[in-house]
Amino acid sequence: MATTSAERATDSGLTVEPVYRAADAGEPQPDPGQYPFTRGIYPTMYRGRLWTMRQYAGFASARESNQRYRYLLQAGQTGLSVAFDLPTQLGLDSDDPRAEGEVGKVGVAIDSLLDMQTLLDGIPLDKVTTSMTINAPASVLLLLYELVAEGQGVASSKIGGTIQNDILKEYAARGTYIFPPRPSMRLITDIFAYCAERIPGWNTISISGYHIREAGATAVQEIAFTLADGIAYVDAAVKAGLDVDKFAPRLSFFFVSNPNFLEEVAKFRAARRLWATIMRERFGAKKESSLMLRFHTQTSGASLTAQQPLNNVVRTTIEAMAAVLGGTQSLHTNSYDEALGLPTQESATLALRTQQIIGFESGVADTSDPLAGSYVVEAMTDELERRARALIEQIDGMGGAVAAVEKGWVQEQIADASYAYQQAVESGARIVVGVNKFQEDEARSAPVFKPNEAVAREQSDALAKLRAERDNAAVQAALADLRAAAEGTDNVLRPMREALRHYATIGEVCGVLRQVWGEYRPEVRL
Repeated sequence: MATTSAERATDSGLTVEPVYRAADAGEPQPDPGQYPFTRGIYPTMYRGRLWTMRQYAGFASARESNQRYRYLLQAGQTGLSVAFDLPTQLGLDSDDPRAEGEVGKVGVAIDSLLDMQTLLDGIPLDKVTTSMTINAPASVLLLLYELVAEGQGVASSKIGGTIQNDILKEYAARGTYIFPPRPSMRLITDIFAYCAERIPGWNTISISGYHIREAGATAVQEIAFTLADGIAYVDAAVKAGLDVDKFAPRLSFFFVSNPNFLEEVAKFRAARRLWATIMRERFGAKKESSLMLRFHTQTSGASLTAQQPLNNVVRTTIEAMAAVLGGTQSLHTNSYDEALGLPTQESATLALRTQQIIGFESGVADTSDPLAGSYVVEAMTDELERRARALIEQIDGMGGAVAAVEKGWVQEQIADASYAYQQAVESGARIVVGVNKFQEDEARSAPVFKPNEAVAREQSDALAKLRAERDNAAVQAALADLRAAAEGTDNVLRPMREALRHYATIGEVCGVLRQVWGEYRPEVRL
């Protein structure tokens, strides 16, 4: 049943009152840049520097993606964000039978150091930071990036960027996992240790609520499940002997921004405050930088509709504005045609221009935390934090995020929330413009981008040539060292780097780890 004027609620079920007053706003918060960072992690926020405009892109071959990256940088993008195809995300080479039909389709195909060199050709890695959305084989892509920088003459200490490297949300919401949870957690802590020693400016993990929310979770669940995953990673690293104040400053987060504007602004503020208290009170972190929740935001792909696709420009603008008013450190704005296919160059440019107009024309970047003191935003921030904290405590009672995922509990909670949302759309209680209300008889569409269909054959031919020309004895020796490290306790990234330097492929490296650690097979629940 549609809500009346007296019955309104957010997507998380927070009751929205007809009017808010000062008494609803709670205690005043410290200034931006002060613990617990509710109002932002830096005192001046965007007055000092705008958020990084990091448009997510990647398709077909490394050569074609490189051309799109160069175009976006010339158009004013300020950081790279790499989308990998499904075989790369699953640690498979492009000529693997399991990769058939997926090579280069939802991102760029990367099989070896040669592809990575092509992908980043002409891009100065000491000046541009790069985010890579990669999880199970995150260590491999990070090392390839480091090797390319080395080839450019750029020291590891001078490169910056982020690997997503968040495997728990893959089990819970997304599905691009390879290894079981326990060895996957070991791989993540090996990355933490390696980067602390060699790549100190790299964000070693982007703990992701984005995919959790896109799978159907509520805003409360997005905060709670994401921060619970963060707790699990910090706990694993501390148990592995790492000093929390040495690795915690390089942790980062990744959230979605949905059209529910006020709740989204409050969500970012609540997550920031909750994480600061967790790091100080639970883990005893002392460095201020260890307490700061730094995050990237992407507007919601799930909110985009194939019906009346130009409406998506408006949705994305609202979502981007919520992310900025919530204090994001970097932002990707989706293209309006993404419900139909990969973005065209024209739609990707418009998405970038959306950020630039917000940053340079709207005035919202001229002061820190513009919505602070809003009765409704402050009340929602408090309520979201309270509900998320209660959910984290429930996860703690199960033994933490890893145990909750292994039991399938997190997956069930997301599925239930997704079902409830879809029921609301189908009943008309939740209006989606152009889908269940304000439809048009005549369908409107948009130009659809078609990636290069020949990329699979091109990648397979290149792999055959690579294997024929490389030093295969050196590759096999390095892979044997990798196997020994995986079977023991040594950091696996060091022998992995040596194998990749000799042009071992992603499939070969991940294949060794598959043989040692096995593959994850989720329990089927009906």
